[in-house]
Amino acid sequence: MMHNHMDRMNSVLSADNVAVVTGAVRGIGRALVHVLEARGMRVIAVDIDQEQLATLGAGEARVLDVAEPAALEALAEELGEVSLLVNNAVTRIGRGFDASLEDWRKAVEINLWGVIHGCRLFLPRMAEPGMIINLGSKQGITNPPGHPVYNLCKAAIKSYTESLSHDLLNRDITAHLLVPGWTSDDTGAQGRGAWTSEQLVSHAIERLAAGEFYIVCPDGEVTADMDRARILWGAGDITENRPPLSRWHPDWKDRAKEALE
Repeated sequence: MMHNHMDRMNSVLSADNVAVVTGAVRGIGRALVHVLEARGMRVIAVDIDQEQLATLGAGEARVLDVAEPAALEALAEELGEVSLLVNNAVTRIGRGFDASLEDWRKAVEINLWGVIHGCRLFLPRMAEPGMIINLGSKQGITNPPGHPVYNLCKAAIKSYTESLSHDLLNRDITAHLLVPGWTSDDTGAQGRGAWTSEQLVSHAIERLAAGEFYIVCPDGEVTADMDRARILWGAGDITENRPPLSRWHPDWKDRAKEALE
C-alpha cells in the first residue's frame, strides 16, 4: 500500500486508468471530466441529460439515471476495473416540507441512493490503488433552513462516506468527501465571491494529493476559518444544549452572528 499521498493520487489518476463521473454535464462534474481526460484517463461521463452530454466534448458519454441500479450495474460490468469513481449526480427538487412526497422520494433516490448504488456496484470491481469521491455539501453539515430533503441527503452522504472510509482501511482504496463552497454555474453567471468549477476541482486535487478525507472548499466570500467556526457552532447546539439550528433561531441568531463574524 502506498503511503506517499501525492504518488498514490498520481497512480490513481494516471493515463489509461478508468474514471467514472456521474452528474457529468454541468459544473463540477463537467470540470472534472475535462481535467481527468487531460491527465490521459479514460473518463466515462454519466448523466441523464442526453442533449447536454452531446455538448461535453470530452469523455465517453453514458446516458443513465443513477437512481436505477440495474443501469449502473450494467455499466460496472461493462467497464470492469475502475480506478476512480466520482458520485456527483444531484437534484435540488423537493424544496420545503410542503413539497410533494413524489419530489422528496425522487430527491432521495438520486441524491442519496445514487451514491449508495454507485459505491456498492463499482467498489467490488475497483482497481487498487483506487479512489472514491462522494459529493457532500456544507448544507449537510450546518443544516440551514430552507431545503430539508437536500440537507438530509447530504448529511447521510457524509455519514455513509465516513463509514465507507473506515471500512476500506485494509484495502488500497480510499474514500473522500468533497464539500464545495459557493460555485458558479455554467451559464457564465459568476456571482460575487463564487469560485468557478475549475477552481474548485484544482483545489480538490491539491487536497487529494495531501491525503485529506474532508475536502471542505472555501470560496471568495467564505474562508476556511469561517467554515470551521460555523461547523463548530452547529456542533455546539448539541454540546451546549441550545435549540436546534440556533444560528438561525430568533433567540440565538444575534449571538451566533456576533460569534461567527
